Amino acid sequence: MSITVPAPAVVEGTEMLDPDLQELARRVREFADDVVAPAAYEYDTERRLPIEIIRQMGEMGLFGLPLPQRYDGQGKSYLHLCVAVEQLARVDQSIAVTLEAGLGLGAMPVYRFGTDEQKDTYLPSLARGENLAAFGLTEAEAGSDAGGTQTTAILEDGWWTINGTKQFITNSGTPITNMVTVTAVTGERVGRDGSVGPELSTIIVPVPIEGFTALPAYDKVGWHTSDTHPLVFDGVCVPEENLLGERGRGFANFLSVLDEGRVAFAALCVGAAQGCLEEAVDYAKRRRVFGKAIGDNQHIAFTLARMQSRVAAARAVMHDAAHRIDVGMPFTKEASLAKLIASEAAVANANDATQIWGGYGFLNVNPVARHYRDARILTLGEGSTEVQLGIIARSLGFDKAFG
Repeated sequence: MSITVPAPAVVEGTEMLDPDLQELARRVREFADDVVAPAAYEYDTERRLPIEIIRQMGEMGLFGLPLPQRYDGQGKSYLHLCVAVEQLARVDQSIAVTLEAGLGLGAMPVYRFGTDEQKDTYLPSLARGENLAAFGLTEAEAGSDAGGTQTTAILEDGWWTINGTKQFITNSGTPITNMVTVTAVTGERVGRDGSVGPELSTIIVPVPIEGFTALPAYDKVGWHTSDTHPLVFDGVCVPEENLLGERGRGFANFLSVLDEGRVAFAALCVGAAQGCLEEAVDYAKRRRVFGKAIGDNQHIAFTLARMQSRVAAARAVMHDAAHRIDVGMPFTKEASLAKLIASEAAVANANDATQIWGGYGFLNVNPVARHYRDARILTLGEGSTEVQLGIIARSLGFDKAFG
């Protein structure tokens, strides 16, 4: 139903970026339009992750963009990853989140906190897109509240024994998944005020392994192509050296991981908002009612202008947050701002695009319909809107509002 527009010499939104980033955006946009978009309806309907497309993304170097060349990465900036994720999300959010989670939640924890041996073992195949990694944080009673973690890891005779369950874990059950990083309670810790709470650590679990089960994939409203499973750890045993980072630093480490991941997630939201805008503009120019294009009606034109403004604002805060990561500036607040603004922009643009397309926007074969379904998760995943508002409010000095 939509018309693929050839990638311009300079992709919209990259005019102020350096030539290398502009070329990456152009190249990924062409791949998204020529390879991902034509197959999107088929594998969305089949609810399967197209490993053949993931392989091609690996060959393009997308899964290694911010990783050093030592680990077969591209040695590029975090903004490079965000630019690539945005262009993919224009046409398929599921494919975009596979890249975003595969790097941001899968490979980056190993790169940030792993030992040299752990990096040498896992990063090269992840950077090449030959394998995918997952980050096992969320549980039935833990996610936004990590203190509710029930999964345990007991160290005895040089081995961790892990028991527990995880929920909503992306890239955890694919044919090429080779590891899951798990947050688990490994003991108790005493706070500065003398209170006793759970000691959280992160542990690498190579898969497949005895005692690990990826249960059947969820029947989701959207993101049908993205691989998402509940996980069971029933007496999984891994060696002591599989501890990722310092023991007891799991809470701090995963907060850092989530901060980075939110910026790439914001890039996904920007891409979705941009994709909805492009589809709506194209249709508003082609669709004629009462003898004129619907875009000639002021209400439609103003709606499109509002959609454009949302994209521009979301992209600006996302670029700012990514730049802060690359130059080593604090970015926790900016990551939350980017995620909040971009996710709400994507949801609003998906709604407006569907309204402009009318009945055709309600058909799953239409990219607009898929964006409409997919966008609903964007204000929930990688920290809900309420979590982002809390972080931003605290940055303004309103800690007492949270108890």
